[in-house]
Amino acid sequence: MKRITNILIPGTHNKPILTDVFYTENNTPKPIIIFCHGYKGFKDWGAWNQMAEAFANAGFFFIKFNFSHNGGTPEQPIDFPDLEAFGQNNYSIELDDLKSVIDWITIQHNYTSEADSKNIVLFGHSRAGGIVTIKAEEDPRISRVITLAGVSDYAERMSSGKALEQWKANGVEYVINGRTKQNMPHYYQYFEDFKANEKRLTIKRAVSHLKIPYLIIQGNADTSVPIEEAYKLHEWNPNSTLKIIDGANHVFGTSHPWDKKEVSAQLQEVVDTVIGFLK
Repeated sequence: MKRITNILIPGTHNKPILTDVFYTENNTPKPIIIFCHGYKGFKDWGAWNQMAEAFANAGFFFIKFNFSHNGGTPEQPIDFPDLEAFGQNNYSIELDDLKSVIDWITIQHNYTSEADSKNIVLFGHSRAGGIVTIKAEEDPRISRVITLAGVSDYAERMSSGKALEQWKANGVEYVINGRTKQNMPHYYQYFEDFKANEKRLTIKRAVSHLKIPYLIIQGNADTSVPIEEAYKLHEWNPNSTLKIIDGANHVFGTSHPWDKKEVSAQLQEVVDTVIGFLK
């Protein structure tokens, strides 16, 4: 299995997009899976490398990347040395980053004999569940879309009332990173960008209009994204496939760091479910 890591793809927001590819080298174009990490996430989190290997071994060309403004840098992609970039991130930038990765694998890459650019699957965890469904709805190059513990609504995750007034007055609000103990900033532009693009950024609208196969995977022990959100996504798109994984939390029984060679039993169930859906 071939694994090429930390490829620098130019983004459209003055920061590179750090990207990995995993595939079995056999001169056969394979379906492409593009995986997007969630909030406070990164491509090398936990068991994502082992998951990528599992998909490559199953005959897929697997891509994962860091959003350009996730707070990581090419030199330090795992922790968050660039909190200024994190603070300047927003949903529109993440959608642009995903487009840059799709453009790269369809136009500029060197994997013509290994990657089938006519067969692109988007796969998003948590917050990126919204990003992949919005992009899949608007980009005709996408053939299928999968959300893993995906959120159903961005608006309800924004500050409101007095907290919103405080955010506007201060220009910034902070969230603690439980793992690194950093105070991570969100500048008020995050809210302004959301309001300016609210129609595009409404997950319900995107999901309701999807014309391609859509798989929703959710654990019933997820304390970060309630299972009701998965039921809503499925309700908005009755043609979708809903898979509930019993006992699974938000990260499907994995953690960071993940030192085992294999994924957890619950993440293996995710992998098997996705392979079944795609094949």
